[in-house]
Amino acid sequence: MNFWNGLKKVFQFGARGRQFSLGNKSWNRPKPKKPKPEPLFRDLEANQRLLEKIFELPTNQDVVIRDFSIPSLKQKALLIYIDGLSDRNTQSFAILQPLMILGPDEAVNGKDPVTLAYQTLLPGHQLQKTASLSDVVDGILDGSSALLIDGSDQALIIETKGWEHRGVDRPNNEPVVRGPQEAFVESFRANTASVRRYVKDPKLVTEIFRVGKRSRTLVAVMYVKDIANVKLVEEVKYRIQSVSETVDYIPETGTLEEYLEDHPKSLIPQMLSTERPDRLGAYIREGHVGVVMANSPFSLIIPTTFTIFLHSAEDYYLRWPFGNFLRFIRSIALFISLMLPASYIAVINYHQEMIPTDLLLAMTAAREMVPFPAIAEILLMEFAFELIREAGVRIPSVIGPTIGIVGALILGQAAVAAFVVSPILIIIIAITALASFVVPNYNASFAIRILRFLFIILAGFLGFFGIAFGLFLLILHTVTITSFGVPFMTPIVPYQPRNKDRVIRPRAYEQKYRPLFLRPLDWIRQEKNPRRWDRPQSSIEKGRDDQNEQ
Repeated sequence: MNFWNGLKKVFQFGARGRQFSLGNKSWNRPKPKKPKPEPLFRDLEANQRLLEKIFELPTNQDVVIRDFSIPSLKQKALLIYIDGLSDRNTQSFAILQPLMILGPDEAVNGKDPVTLAYQTLLPGHQLQKTASLSDVVDGILDGSSALLIDGSDQALIIETKGWEHRGVDRPNNEPVVRGPQEAFVESFRANTASVRRYVKDPKLVTEIFRVGKRSRTLVAVMYVKDIANVKLVEEVKYRIQSVSETVDYIPETGTLEEYLEDHPKSLIPQMLSTERPDRLGAYIREGHVGVVMANSPFSLIIPTTFTIFLHSAEDYYLRWPFGNFLRFIRSIALFISLMLPASYIAVINYHQEMIPTDLLLAMTAAREMVPFPAIAEILLMEFAFELIREAGVRIPSVIGPTIGIVGALILGQAAVAAFVVSPILIIIIAITALASFVVPNYNASFAIRILRFLFIILAGFLGFFGIAFGLFLLILHTVTITSFGVPFMTPIVPYQPRNKDRVIRPRAYEQKYRPLFLRPLDWIRQEKNPRRWDRPQSSIEKGRDDQNEQ
């Protein structure tokens, strides 16, 4: 028993101590301690000196401090912003003009000048009053403008963001034939608004955090309050806040994913990265938690299971036989991409009796002039193909596809003509490459590409016994890892019959329940018989169904 527990810990790759579990009722995460905010001064000059010190003025020349007077309040004021991140027209016509020209209709004696400016002078609707210095600094770095008035220990953060950004475009990594044709962009608010357009639920909650002690990057945790499990939401927020207190810079969701996942040393991705707002919205409606990050065109879906990596957004926009046909092709492609080169090595080196005689003679004749062993051939061609794939991504997009096609054709033909590799090996590599492109998730395809090399080495040493040993270790690893407390192989292992959307998708009107492994607060997705005109229920049958549910 001790040996089994030790082996289990080894294959969890990075698990430390007690792991979070949705089924653990006694689990309680301590809340991270928030530092006490540093207050502002009432003296305008003291606030100016403090901000000049923080932003390294006058050395730093893209931070602008505009000092002026407010005649109606008879006070001096400062407007601080970063040139290039703020819109000058908004500053001129929505901030400076009302403050310097217009005046309040009421007496100003005894009232806080910032409160008067907030209530009577500034027409903008995105204003935030704060007495914290850190909020002022964060607002300026986000592209807003900070207004400070003499005699007040508060400041106004005014929404003036206006930098150039990329417009909404088609998805590059997750294209579909039928379905929405838009993707996330680098604009934070545009991404959260895109998700809300697909989840028009008043219970959709967007909680915003800042990660990185220096980068202060905005991160949104999105979930439906009366569906998502409370413990799952709290765990996601706890991990994000903990990372924010200990790490300086987190620039993108890929880096954040590495900090948040349960088993960071594993090749298996434990979060789903997507660039489609409709897909993120669909998973949020099921009880998952979505993470959207500023400056990143990708979002994270938490938690993730094995079957999710076989799913594509287009599966749900097509009728169920067509979507299942694509999933069947995808499952076969996953197996081919992982096992075909290793199986070829095992058959050629150790199990020639499995090949028909005519085919064996043809393969032997083709390899007669090749001076290298089969494993050296296949490793050489796999490495060459990875070089071509990476070169096609890195070089300019105009000539990238041309280099990939021409390079592969010329390289393969030249290698066969020079008797470096056999012709059948080129076919094996080509089929494997096509199968690897069918995998819909980019991170999952990376894991398969690395595992393919490991299986090739195992097959080269032990044949099918090496492949069987590698499969045993891979299955053992996948059934022991978790994604935010959810077993990775759920709902296959442990088996949950009510979750029918596994490898094969059932008809839409047969999916009554949300994923039960998420333990959602509302686990009923739809009524039992939405097609009432097709299979009408009698009152007796309906009463019996209601009794069974209870």
